[in-house]
Amino acid sequence: MEHIENLDAAAALEKLKAGNAAYLGARTGTGDISPEKRLDVYRNGQRPYAVIVTCSDSRVIPESIFSAGIGDLFVIRVAGNVMDDHQLGSVEYAAGHLGVRLVVVLGHDHCGAVDAAVNHDPEGYIKFITDEIRLAVGDEKDDYKACCLNVRRSVSIIESSLEIRSEENCGLKVIGALYRLEDGRVEFNI
Repeated sequence: MEHIENLDAAAALEKLKAGNAAYLGARTGTGDISPEKRLDVYRNGQRPYAVIVTCSDSRVIPESIFSAGIGDLFVIRVAGNVMDDHQLGSVEYAAGHLGVRLVVVLGHDHCGAVDAAVNHDPEGYIKFITDEIRLAVGDEKDDYKACCLNVRRSVSIIESSLEIRSEENCGLKVIGALYRLEDGRVEFNI
């Protein structure tokens, strides 16, 4: 695959941390969503500096959490931030075609999908998600620990992907993070 020059993983992580710090005291969004920015990404394509794999929870808004604008983040959302072939394909696309060098699996505390896996026995399509989470959390009952274990499993799945493994020589880094709903803080490298 042809690689596009982009921020390295360390620079992308620093940009995410700075964006989260700005978010903690913000009352409105600070990312660039201007008509000029929309026109620029339309004409010149997207150049996200990080992939964020996160939960579908409406309280978790990566662009806001990291003070990012249009074209800054490649966001993949699925309840419980679980990984399957569809999510892996999206990560591979962002790394291989867009040159992204940082993948962050962003879980959050008080996750409904994790709670459903730990404390309930759902049916229907939700069971596909909770079965995957159960593989991650085992018998863990503590919410924080279970959410962290779930993030770590998704990180491990991404890292073990054959396509992702071949990207390692290009500086691709995969890390886990946890978003705290109460105060908006992101804990990196969990």
